Amino acid sequence: MLCQDRPIFTSLSPNVEKDDVLLALKLLLQSWRWRISINQHNQHQSASETLENKLKNYLGIKHALAFSSGRTAFLAILKCLDIKEGSEVLIQGFTCNAVVNPILAASLKPIFVDIDEKTLNMDANDLENKISGKSRAVIVQHTFGLPADMNRVLEICQKHNLILIEDCAHSLGAKYNGKFVGTFGKTAFFSFGRDKVISSVFGGMAATNDNELARKIKAFQENLPEPSCFWVFQQLLHPILTHFFVMPLYNFGEIGKWKLISLQKIGLLSKAVSKKEKQGKLPVKSARKMPGALAILALNQFKKLERFISHQRQIAEIYDKNLVGLELILPPSTEGRIYLRYPVLLKTSSTDMILDKARQEKIFLDDGWRKTVVVPPDTNQAKMGYKTGDCPKAEMVSKQILNLPTHINISEEKVRKIVNFLKNKLAETRSL
Repeated sequence: MLCQDRPIFTSLSPNVEKDDVLLALKLLLQSWRWRISINQHNQHQSASETLENKLKNYLGIKHALAFSSGRTAFLAILKCLDIKEGSEVLIQGFTCNAVVNPILAASLKPIFVDIDEKTLNMDANDLENKISGKSRAVIVQHTFGLPADMNRVLEICQKHNLILIEDCAHSLGAKYNGKFVGTFGKTAFFSFGRDKVISSVFGGMAATNDNELARKIKAFQENLPEPSCFWVFQQLLHPILTHFFVMPLYNFGEIGKWKLISLQKIGLLSKAVSKKEKQGKLPVKSARKMPGALAILALNQFKKLERFISHQRQIAEIYDKNLVGLELILPPSTEGRIYLRYPVLLKTSSTDMILDKARQEKIFLDDGWRKTVVVPPDTNQAKMGYKTGDCPKAEMVSKQILNLPTHINISEEKVRKIVNFLKNKLAETRSL
């Protein structure tokens, strides 16, 4: 684990451990493995193919295809489903622009469905209300690892002959009624981004049991270029520089934050979301094959997946026991869920005030999933096709949500520090 005296973060490469940093350092010196590298243990298979097989075997599915990001995997799916341009794709409010942009890039129209404020997942009743004659697909998001109501969503999709696509960016390893999410719909996509369940900084996967769809996605994948060596170099630097130069400096005022911004400005580190994406444009150059080096990072994290999930649940249990009775709405502890985050809703307090106070105590809880229906908060909502009032519950949740960390580098001691902080600040708020 990272040093215990470091600041507390909800995001900022939360799953990076010492072995991941050492592996990234090792790969920096092995440039022949940066792109489509051959697996050192299997000369007939690349590292990305090994990762594909790993996911197939884990989920028990027929096909998995790796890409440079989850959004590229999603774009590949949309391009290969042969949905007519201008058709509508139903997507929940309170989602990331990385999900909306591939829909726009495929010349389709996103229709935003409101959420259930308790689960933060799609409201099935609003889904059915917003289906029209132009609707062709539903994207169901398992927010922060809590599976959506798949029985109801499947029923609606079958009734209206809609394609069901699962967004599993938050939910690798989660189960609904004993079955892995990502295996219910026609297809699914996963993300291995820097703050996901497992991380290779960038990376993603399309998954399906449909042979014909898999054939088309494979052809799409094979026609993509490999990422540049410099781009791979940037991603390998991310866990190293974040671990050694960014996170430790958050102990000293704003130095850590400005160090991160500076490293991104000079091009040594990449941003998780580009300026263009916040304006509704998916950069053409972003669609690439999964490079060998990042597949190797993901494989190293995959070995730790069950430990990560077990740790998340232990941390969530501490929150469950210690946050009861506060001015908070706690998430449901449904069997089979995982906890990418532990989301709570503030009943009365201002999230801005709580976050400001937390920063003063070196607790950094702002992960960007707040303030707007399509995150990050500086995303142009109009360019996403979202209109104020389309999803009132999602708008309310975005103003009240506070995401608490559950990742492998959060110890029980740090959790108790967060709990005590919340108890004190919420008590102060009540006394005002």
